[in-house]
Amino acid sequence: MNMPMNALLFLTALVAGLPAANAAEPARVTVAEKSPFGAYLADSEGRSLYLFEADEAGKSTCYDACANAWPPYTTSGEPWAGKGVDADALGTLERRDGTMQVTYDGWPLYYFIKDKAPGDTRGQDINGFGAEWYLVTPCGQKVHAE
Repeated sequence: MNMPMNALLFLTALVAGLPAANAAEPARVTVAEKSPFGAYLADSEGRSLYLFEADEAGKSTCYDACANAWPPYTTSGEPWAGKGVDADALGTLERRDGTMQVTYDGWPLYYFIKDKAPGDTRGQDINGFGAEWYLVTPCGQKVHAE
C-alpha cells in the first residue's frame, strides 16, 4: 500500500501518543516554565522538547530504537516562534526518511516517549543511547537544574 508521507507521519504521531499537529502542520515552538528547571522549550501544546548531546549542530544521530524512545519534533513547513523564542535560532534539518526535524540553535529537538502530558519533564538529564538528554533553554543551552 502506498501511503502519502503526511498520512504516514500522522499515523506515527498517533501511535506514539504525540500531537497529530507535529506531523501535519508547521511546528510551533513555545516557552514553558517549571520548577526547578526554569524556562525551557515546548511545542504548541506544552509538551517538553529535548536536545541530545550526541548530536552535532544541524545533524541528528538518533534513529531506529533511539527515535522510538525520543521521537524527533518534525514539521511540514518553516517552524514558528512563540513568545520568548528566538525566531532566528529556529531551523530544520532533513532526516534520512525525508522528514524535516525542527532545530534550535542548531540542536535537533525531540520529545520523550515517557512524557505523557504537557508539562511532563521525565526526559531531563537522562543518559540514553550513548549520551545525555536535556531540556533546552530559550537561549539554546541545555537546562541545568539543582
